[in-house]
Amino acid sequence: MRKSWLWTLIGMGALAAVSFALFLWLRPPALPAGLLYGNGQIEATEVTVSAEVTARVLESNLTEGRTVQAGEVLVRLDETDLNTRAQQAEAQVRAVQRARSQIGQQLSAWRHHLQTAEADLARYRTLRETGTVSAQTMDKAQNQYQEARGQVGALEAQLSQTAANLEAAQREEQLLRAQLGKAVIRAPSAGTILSKGIEAGELASPGRAIAVLADLARLELKVYIPEADLGKIKLNDPARVRVDAFPERTFEARVARVDARAQFTPKDVHMPDERARLVFGVTLAVDNPQGYLKPGMPADAWIRWQPEASWPDKLAVPR
Repeated sequence: MRKSWLWTLIGMGALAAVSFALFLWLRPPALPAGLLYGNGQIEATEVTVSAEVTARVLESNLTEGRTVQAGEVLVRLDETDLNTRAQQAEAQVRAVQRARSQIGQQLSAWRHHLQTAEADLARYRTLRETGTVSAQTMDKAQNQYQEARGQVGALEAQLSQTAANLEAAQREEQLLRAQLGKAVIRAPSAGTILSKGIEAGELASPGRAIAVLADLARLELKVYIPEADLGKIKLNDPARVRVDAFPERTFEARVARVDARAQFTPKDVHMPDERARLVFGVTLAVDNPQGYLKPGMPADAWIRWQPEASWPDKLAVPR
């Protein structure tokens, strides 16, 4: 009986020793000195390209994943309706200009009549005092003056309204001419087409997304550093990034920004020290010259805050 208990104890001890040895062997190495760890998702600055006019898509050069240069044509819209409206606006401008010219000529003539009638009326009033002008002649001069004055006032009002109409017509023409230039939608910057929002034959309208672009050569990764380690971080500190899709490869990065305000640890972020509650967001600028990295990829990052620290041969995620 005693031998049975003895062998049981020996077996349990051996099992505990093997388990502990296995734990030590499988346990990831501690974070090397001079390095800080963080994780997050690869992000890109996305640019949404939208239509500014309503027209049907004649030609689309949108292919998801294709790289485009700044100014490259993405979509051409049908300009037929815009051209027709611009021509109508131009004809309206010319018509209003002709009407304005005619009113101006009439106004000039009636202003001359008014000056003559006003001078005649003043002369007849002087003569009336001496009795050399009849009451009938005086009434006729008064009527001619009132008519000329009324015509001048009416024509001046018409000229003012015509000027307002001309200004409105010119604005409409300029707007339509400007819209003609917006029928060709170009890439605002170099980048990769992440998604397209319209096909040839569909109707584009102001505010409708045509495509989403991003410069995949300039990606970012936001990691979170415990408040106690924030003083170690400096701008342009070197970093290395790794993603699950390329476990044997690391990507060079650098510290680009540090948040000015702390926050509680986001739920989807792993921290080596689970006691860490207040953390600061640190944004890394990640080099991606060959385009391996894509927005949305989960990533691990190691920041070297001590310049004299050396990079280990293999970076391990601390637990």
